[in-house]
Amino acid sequence: MQLVVPLIGILRGIGAETFGPLMETSFSAGLQALEVTMNTPGAEEILSIHRERVPAGKYLGMGTIRNLPEARKAYEAGAMFLVTPNVDPKVMEFARNKMIPVIAGALTPTEVYRAWAAGAAMVKVFPCRALGGPLYIRELLGPFDHIPLVAVGGVTIENGPEHLQAGAAALGVGISLFGEQAVRAGDWKTVHKNVKRFIQRCNAE
Repeated sequence: MQLVVPLIGILRGIGAETFGPLMETSFSAGLQALEVTMNTPGAEEILSIHRERVPAGKYLGMGTIRNLPEARKAYEAGAMFLVTPNVDPKVMEFARNKMIPVIAGALTPTEVYRAWAAGAAMVKVFPCRALGGPLYIRELLGPFDHIPLVAVGGVTIENGPEHLQAGAAALGVGISLFGEQAVRAGDWKTVHKNVKRFIQRCNAE
């Protein structure tokens, strides 16, 4: 899983009728990776329906994978990557056997190292804002400069570049990436503009 665009869009609670145009709009705006969370109603069906519509070089994964049964469901639905809020050795082993990249959740230095040692492709630092955001990323990379960190939690278009400057390999951003009002209104032109603007802001730094 090679992220040229250091940004993962996180979709939680998005309805099936909205997901399709939102995915298409986001990918056309330049976003490379989308994550639908397991606790979204109908998440497995949403992912399985849209998996075959993912363009080459783009990724559609499933997040909030908390245990092995959920990892199995995500795999069966066609997830191209998994995102976890915790480090479950059984999930890591399953993903490794199925050759699915895992972005494993961690917060403390010990958790970050355990996630990486367990085989995570990247380590999600969440909630990043709670421990200082960019400053915390920079501090973690002191001893762990070989580990690609994904900053999640409190990341915005204003502070996103600061996280990247601090050394984050990527950012995980929720509904603010797309614009909540625009998504609710089905205003895909504005969603396209919002996503593109976020990407440009990150690439400019």
